[in-house]
Amino acid sequence: MGRMEELRTPYFYVDERRLKKNLEVLRQVAQESGCRILLAQKAFSMFSCYPLLRRYLAGTTASGLYEARLGWEEFGGETHVYSPAYREEEFQELLGYADHISFNSLTQVRKYAQRARQAGKSVGLRVNPQCSTQKDHAIYDPCAPGSRLGARADQLEGQEELIALLDGLHFHTLCEQNSDDLEVTARAFEEKFGKYLRGMKWLNLGGGHHITREDYDIPRLVSVIRGFRERYGLEVYLEPGEAVVLNAGFLVSRVEEIVSNDLEIAVLDTSAACHMPDVLEMPYRPPVQGAGKPGEYAYTYRLAGPTCLAGDVMGDYSFPQPLKEGDQVIFEDMALYTMVKTNTFNGMPLPDIRWLGEDGRMRLVKRFGYEDFKGRLS
Repeated sequence: MGRMEELRTPYFYVDERRLKKNLEVLRQVAQESGCRILLAQKAFSMFSCYPLLRRYLAGTTASGLYEARLGWEEFGGETHVYSPAYREEEFQELLGYADHISFNSLTQVRKYAQRARQAGKSVGLRVNPQCSTQKDHAIYDPCAPGSRLGARADQLEGQEELIALLDGLHFHTLCEQNSDDLEVTARAFEEKFGKYLRGMKWLNLGGGHHITREDYDIPRLVSVIRGFRERYGLEVYLEPGEAVVLNAGFLVSRVEEIVSNDLEIAVLDTSAACHMPDVLEMPYRPPVQGAGKPGEYAYTYRLAGPTCLAGDVMGDYSFPQPLKEGDQVIFEDMALYTMVKTNTFNGMPLPDIRWLGEDGRMRLVKRFGYEDFKGRLS
């Protein structure tokens, strides 16, 4: 709970100092390992800060046409694209933005790879090592049985003609994980796909690497990357999203009312469903500034949103002092998978986006209004 400068809530803000701290770590990893690190725009696409990010990172990754265009227009550097299935009516335009195009299956390679190569693009294939290390969030496990993401090793057998069209392989299996899980996955990948790496130009180790977390084992990561580079002479890519902006973003909200029903419920002007959907999807319990677990401090509240969704709840938190109408509640670690996922369900306004500079000044980057809600409807 805090009282920052009186600004219209809710609003996101990104702290330049914290962002730079993460970027310095990522640059160190790139220098020590020799890899190239890309921004995964699916996690964070605040393009107003791309000029800062491009001083540290090699480019961007995209999952479709619009992300690719945004990275190409606003970031520059390398633009990598992967999609489970490309759309014929978009593919030609996509070739104008992408440098690297990774396909999800040999069927997609057969359909599009020659066109990509003729356009001078580097062609890759996403593979499935069938090695699950995701223990907490099954929704983010691309190696689960029945997964649609990536080609299995048995599907590559006898397909030398199509494999010859590839410049690289790509696997992405992690979510908020340490480098020990990467090491396990890399071993499984190499056992199944190592024979195809001779003659390839690059290997993409995907995202989900929590590199900027305090307990992350960076030397182990560097060792895995160096191992692939030395054994196969490859360029190695990482494409983290969360690690770029971990703990660098905040969502500032206000208490609108306190409701009592078995427990005290603080209704905020911020919605989990609209402004931080991962709270409901993963589920995820975001940290709240100055708050603790239920019962840790004297006053426990359920923090909830103002929409008509009964489950629009962020979680139960305790505070040293009682909450009252008008108090600010500040959610931490709110840069990743928030702004890119916000929606206007129930006609909820989108939060302002702000930037806290190193000089301590808070400036408005973007303000949304009724037209942003209406423009999505017909």
